[in-house]
Order: sequence, then C-alpha cells, then structure tokens
Amino acid sequence: MVSDRRLQVLRAIVTDFVDTHEPVGSKAIVERHQLGVSAATIRNDMALLEEDELIAQTHTSSGRVPTDKGYRAFVDHLAHVRPLSQAQRTAIESFLTDPADLDDLLARTVRVLTQLTGQVALVQYPSFARATVTHVQLVLLDPRRVFVILVTDTGRVSQRLALLPAAVDADDVDAVLAHVQPLVVGRGVGDAADSLAASDDSAHRTAVDVAREIVIRAIAEELDAFRQNRLVMAGAATLARREDDFRGSIHPLLEAIEEQVTLLRLMSAMDPDDNGFATSIGRENAPFGLGEASIVASEYDAAIGRARVGLMGPTRMDYPRNLAAARAVATYLTRVLEEDESR
Repeated sequence: MVSDRRLQVLRAIVTDFVDTHEPVGSKAIVERHQLGVSAATIRNDMALLEEDELIAQTHTSSGRVPTDKGYRAFVDHLAHVRPLSQAQRTAIESFLTDPADLDDLLARTVRVLTQLTGQVALVQYPSFARATVTHVQLVLLDPRRVFVILVTDTGRVSQRLALLPAAVDADDVDAVLAHVQPLVVGRGVGDAADSLAASDDSAHRTAVDVAREIVIRAIAEELDAFRQNRLVMAGAATLARREDDFRGSIHPLLEAIEEQVTLLRLMSAMDPDDNGFATSIGRENAPFGLGEASIVASEYDAAIGRARVGLMGPTRMDYPRNLAAARAVATYLTRVLEEDESR
C-alpha cells in the first residue's frame, strides 16, 4: 500500500511529467505543489516510490519519471475526473447532433474525440447479433442491378447492390422478394442467416432462380456483417506527431489500427471499474503487442447492449482529461441513441 503523502508525490510527478515531458525533481514539486513538507521529505518519498517501481530515474542526478506501474497506481487512485469545459461540451453536442444514421454518428464520434484530445479515437459498434430483421426491400435499378435494403429493430439499415448476370424485370424481383421475406423478416440475425443457408439451391435454371440466389447471398453477407465486431477510428496521424513519447517503434500501433482485430480483442478484454471506465496501460498491453501504448475507454448504451468509446496513445498521456472526454462523448452518444430509439 502506498501512503497518502507518497500518492500525492506520485500525482505531482505524473502531472508535471505529462505537462512538461521533463523528469521531475523534489525542488520542482516543492515549488509547484503545496504538499506542506520539505524537499528532503519529498526526496525520501521519491526513494520509496522508486523502490516500489512506481517511478524511475532516467539519468544519474536527474529527476524521476513515472513507470507503467506508476501510471496504473495514479489512475487507480484518481479522486475525480476533470470535467470538460463548456466549450468542449458544446463542441461535442454540435458535432453529434442530427446524424444521418449510426455509421455517420460513430464517424462523427471519433472525429470529435480525436479533436478534443489529440489521441487516436476508437469506438466499438454495438453488436447486432441479437437484432431482429424487420424489413427487407428490393429495388430494381435496371434489368441487371437490384438494390437490397435490410432494416433491423435496432434501427440498423444496410444497403447493398446485387449485380445480376442476366436481365430481370419488376415482376421477377417481386417474386424474389416474396421468396426471401419469410426467410428473414421477423427473425433474429443469426436465425435469418441460418434460414437463408438452408434455402440455398445451386441448381439454377432461369434468370429468376439466379437472381434469387444472388440476392440471398447478398443478404447473408450483410447479416454476417451484423454479427461481426467492428471499430471506427480516427486520428492515426497523431501517432506520428507524438512519436517521441513512445519508447520504441509506433509500427505495432499502426498495424493494430490497420488490422482492427487486435484492438477489438483488447477493447473487449478491458475490465471496467465502478464508474464504467476501463484503462489498459503500457506493459499490460504486451500480450496484444501494444506494450508501448495506453488505452482509456468509457461505456455507452445502445438498444441492444453496451459498447465502448476509447482513446489510444502513449503512456505519457493526460489520463484525467482523456477519461473525461471519453465519458462525455459516451454519455452524449447514449443520449442520441436513446432519443433515436424513442422516435
């Protein structure tokens, strides 16, 4: 257990190092923080923090910097998360007002979050695996192109173009629709996908048969996408601007952004605290190949479950500010989704 005063010293070191990017010494702590003790007492506390591997000395006679373990202790003992300014809250509200659809809303979410923090912003799509298909529509654009529209009870709308090898007319499309509607409408996403798979018939004979199977494959692929976990991200360019904040290469982070699978696994594995915050710091991310980075996240509510809004950056980040931004955006995102559901 770290004593209250040593926690105060640790907070001072973390805060000053994040602000200045310079190792922090006892004299600076005395000058910048009113802890009510002498520099000698602070030096003794720093020695004990170093023994506990919460801070480290980068060079002989230099000040100290937080370790990954020190950042973890700092985050775990945060007394409060600094609230956003009125201007920041107004920016979030104006940015997320009246989105065209869920895709647009989540794209706006990551853009405003990276603008507020200067970090890589991440938002999970809510899982639509438990959604129910409420509507399917086929629109004949021309004899060889059919527009396929799917709608779920969660408001998710999927649109896909099906290209046909042989020409069909409006009556043919109506026949295809009459075939697929009972297979998907009123069914859960998984059940609908199974129903379509069971109806597959490779013995094509007419242009209508071919059109039906192509439409079925298009719908099945969209239903499969509904069940997949997805991330939306913004701000990857900020990593290059902050490259000096990383002890090693930023390439594993760039690869994780490109692949998404690693970040999805990590975001899902993070345990939330009592406030719904989740953090994973530095070496805690080593199993995912991201030992150079920290991720902070807050949960938002969607009609079919909870998902996360988060930020990824170097371990030397402003944790209180970033957690506050993630929480504020998650709160507003929940409100927008609730309002959309009630309409």
